[in-house]
Amino acid sequence: MPISLSGRNFLKLLDYTPDEIRYLLRLSKQFKNLKLAGTPHRYLEGKNIVLLFEKTSTRTRCAFEVAGMDLGMGVTYLDPGSSQMGAKESIADTAQVLGRMYDGIEYRGFAQKIVEELAENAGVPVWNGLTTEFHPTQMIADMLTVKENFPGGLKGLKFVFMGDARNNVANSLMVVCSKLGLHFVACGPKDLMPEESLVAQCREIAEETGAAITLTDDVDEAVSGAHVVYTDIWVSMGEPAELWEKRIRLLEPYRVTSQVMAKADAEAIFMHCLPSFHDTNTTIGADIAEKFGVTEMEVSDEVFRSAKSKVMDEAENRMHTIKAVMYATLS
Repeated sequence: MPISLSGRNFLKLLDYTPDEIRYLLRLSKQFKNLKLAGTPHRYLEGKNIVLLFEKTSTRTRCAFEVAGMDLGMGVTYLDPGSSQMGAKESIADTAQVLGRMYDGIEYRGFAQKIVEELAENAGVPVWNGLTTEFHPTQMIADMLTVKENFPGGLKGLKFVFMGDARNNVANSLMVVCSKLGLHFVACGPKDLMPEESLVAQCREIAEETGAAITLTDDVDEAVSGAHVVYTDIWVSMGEPAELWEKRIRLLEPYRVTSQVMAKADAEAIFMHCLPSFHDTNTTIGADIAEKFGVTEMEVSDEVFRSAKSKVMDEAENRMHTIKAVMYATLS
């Protein structure tokens, strides 16, 4: 039976079947081919979307804006100071107003309950550009990147996340791996593992798809034979700066280095959702180096810039996969 996602929200991948996720991956590849060939694809001309950003971003904003314009749509960007949502106007009221003016709404910000409330009240598709709990658009880009490097298929690949495995990216990776039959390994301190309820939910899904979920604090065990080694920054946007000292102490053993990558499969790739603190060429990176004497954090500069690193392909794929999500839900 043909798959149709028309009118659907895109809030978390737990809401999507494996077949629906694979459909989005196929559609993403088609849009990438059109873009690289320079073939116009203004399939949604006449529609308009609004991007609500309570947390700023480079990749998410640019990916949604370029994807929307490539599809022929009008795009409005509202930064944290440009909307009354949650301050002078309730989330429900904001959703209803915007739903009467726009064909789709993107939200990037804080609690998952906010994007859920937008979706309940908007009357048009709502897309999660990032919440504290989940980051589903990143996952489609990540899986497209993995597919491009392992054309034999995703099922059965060993996918390792290193670091703070409680965050939105690690949560979402565990979900998408369980949906698509990968062996997901969360490797980090025992106190920074995913919520037990989400782990149980993913293990239940994994029983049906042939996936596996492993939680460990043993780096050697985790990366042995790994096909993908993935990490993220140690302190997320919105968390207090005072956390840096504690997180550095906790997470230094889980830095992705050349020695770590050498323990993985010979064809293993490195991935990161960005931004990354792999050197001191940022204000935060320089500040951390001065305060704590650490010049590389979650990944070494050598790994980040190596041939195994696919982070720039991954970043580009945000545009193609977001385009697929918008087209599928708006057409």
